Amino acid sequence: MKQQQWKAEKYPVQEHISPLVRLWGRRPRGQATIQVVQKSIIYIILLTLGAISLLPFFWLVSTSLKSNQQIGAIPPQWIPNPPHWSNYPEAMAFVPVFRYIRNTVFIAAGRVTGVLISSTLVAYGFSRIRWPGRDVVFFIVLATMMLPYQVTMVPLYVLFTKLGWVGSYKPLIVPAFFGLPFFIFLLRQFFMTIPEELCDAARIDGCSEFGIFTRIILPLSKPALLAVALFEILWDWNDFIRPLIYINEMEKFTISLGLSLFSDQHHWQWGLLMAATTVSILPIVGFFFVAQRAFIEGITLTGMKG
Repeated sequence: MKQQQWKAEKYPVQEHISPLVRLWGRRPRGQATIQVVQKSIIYIILLTLGAISLLPFFWLVSTSLKSNQQIGAIPPQWIPNPPHWSNYPEAMAFVPVFRYIRNTVFIAAGRVTGVLISSTLVAYGFSRIRWPGRDVVFFIVLATMMLPYQVTMVPLYVLFTKLGWVGSYKPLIVPAFFGLPFFIFLLRQFFMTIPEELCDAARIDGCSEFGIFTRIILPLSKPALLAVALFEILWDWNDFIRPLIYINEMEKFTISLGLSLFSDQHHWQWGLLMAATTVSILPIVGFFFVAQRAFIEGITLTGMKG
């Protein structure tokens, strides 16, 4: 007893060590269980939302394999029985989908090239070069984003008519080489996340601004550039109003115009229309899955610095 009392008086903290050790020894297990439950709930919610978002695509593919009787069945028949695989070759016979896809890819490639050349240069000027009135001009560029396309549609059409470009792809491709405000803003925000010290060190070594742009900024901006390219491809793939205005030959139709024409002429053949639509979206879906990691990285990193 005396020895225990002497230890308690000399080392008072030791009395509380074992309860604390037991307490902290139990807590991580409880915390780990809570974390597992929380992650499980999050995954279940995400899987549910993902399944809901995939329902339209599943219904599209399902309808492309149905006959007209199966499409009009009540209650709806989710899985076609039997599947009509013949809808796909018949749709290809009615609609030259691959020609329309080729035309759309040509327009998208030209616009992506123009956007990456022009928007990156302008964004570098707004983010890395200091010049009088830079912020004012950048604000004016952003203000142009508030103008809807319908406001500029008629003046642009008059301009391109006088240039003799109507009926060709020039009105669709050439404007991209003059920069687009949204992509200028996107790239400018990403460039500002790159440390300024890298550019200063290059300037001290005698590197020009164009050298800094090509050797430092662009190699470090691959995620943002890929995000811009994917955004532009998605917009060009779904664009309907601009090709409708400037293209007047069926051989030059894009995929959106081709599907619209087929819908007008064969509006009752839903199975064939859904088959053609399924084929038309496969390239863009495949491209997104291939580039999704870099795309998400570019979107995440963009806008971290104002």
